[in-house]
Amino acid sequence: MTKLARDPRALALLLASTLTVLSNATISPALPGLLALFKGTPHAELLTRMLVTAPSLLVAITAPLAGAAADRFGRRRQLLAGIVLFSIAGSAGLVLPGLVAILVSRLFLGAAVASMMTAHSALVGDYFTGPQRAQFMSIQLATTNFGGFLFISAAGVLAGISPRLPFAIYGVGLLLLPLLWRVIVEVPRKDAGDGDLNAPAQDASNGRPGHWQLQVAVAAALVGMVFVTFYALPTQLPFYLQAQGYADPSAAGQAMAALTLAGSIAALLQARFGPSSHPERIPPLGAALMALGFGLLSQTHSLWTVTAAVGLAGLGLGTLLPPLVTIVLNVAPAQKRGTAMGTLTTCIFMGQFLSPLVAQPLITSFSYATAFQVMTALLMGKAVVLWLWLRPSRPDLNSSSSAAT
Repeated sequence: MTKLARDPRALALLLASTLTVLSNATISPALPGLLALFKGTPHAELLTRMLVTAPSLLVAITAPLAGAAADRFGRRRQLLAGIVLFSIAGSAGLVLPGLVAILVSRLFLGAAVASMMTAHSALVGDYFTGPQRAQFMSIQLATTNFGGFLFISAAGVLAGISPRLPFAIYGVGLLLLPLLWRVIVEVPRKDAGDGDLNAPAQDASNGRPGHWQLQVAVAAALVGMVFVTFYALPTQLPFYLQAQGYADPSAAGQAMAALTLAGSIAALLQARFGPSSHPERIPPLGAALMALGFGLLSQTHSLWTVTAAVGLAGLGLGTLLPPLVTIVLNVAPAQKRGTAMGTLTTCIFMGQFLSPLVAQPLITSFSYATAFQVMTALLMGKAVVLWLWLRPSRPDLNSSSSAAT
């Protein structure tokens, strides 16, 4: 960790990673206020919720293209251009006159996030190798979640003043541009750091012959399905709390801040304590913790117990995500990391986009408690699938165990 702390590229990439949490959940505390502001708009209840997940649709659609572009044309310029578009499109909600116009701006925000995330992740693969790469992924998730803790807490306060004010937080991207411009450099593909498994002849299953594409597809699909359930929290929690009598946006801000803070703690523990003797157990444990959080959420109504339940879900995601992302970076050849991360990014954000389409019918037809119980069952199923997939001793998991402990 000491070497990473002295690397200005690591600092710049960590700061840039905090922007990704802004793409969706930052405006979550403002959703009830935005619904009240635009209540005359047809289908306002669904459209308001879609403000959180609309960027995810564009990310899911454009991430493969962005990943291929990063491989072909370079990571640096794509990262910088993405941040500029991110700041402009993200903050547009401050002044746009209607709900539909804000929704369109959120689509542009999604295209910017796809550009940023694929280039950013490919740069991580280019700059860092082996255990250092795995350690960086854990620190990055912790940094992202700490950023989310600050941004979402601020959004809760700002939403209490005006539901439009949280959009101003997206302008922070412009403040990072000078540092990124100065320290981020392009690495020729032949000099880029190779993962532990960087040839198509070797996969992540005990070194058996196979294709890296299959391993990336499996990891990406599993992560995407996790996000279908997980994203019921930022899209539904403010309305759930309002139904329980907690109408102040700061209540949702408090709960969502607990989610990101818990995720940070889990990721930092992974980075701090290094290899585990059983790294294959870590992602299933993360899914089980998320299931426990949703199960508690379905049974509780007080703000503090809701916050604890959401924190458990955040702890689970912070445990599950770094090792799976590291697997993708490890199995993909250096010249294909942008493509691999584009696939993973697509699945993550498609899961986010689909989340309200899965949860809202359950809530409308039954109740919030029933929806959270269904999410609990789905997450337990995913824990079993992850355990079965990761059960063999896998070379790439051993190489990335610092991200999985």
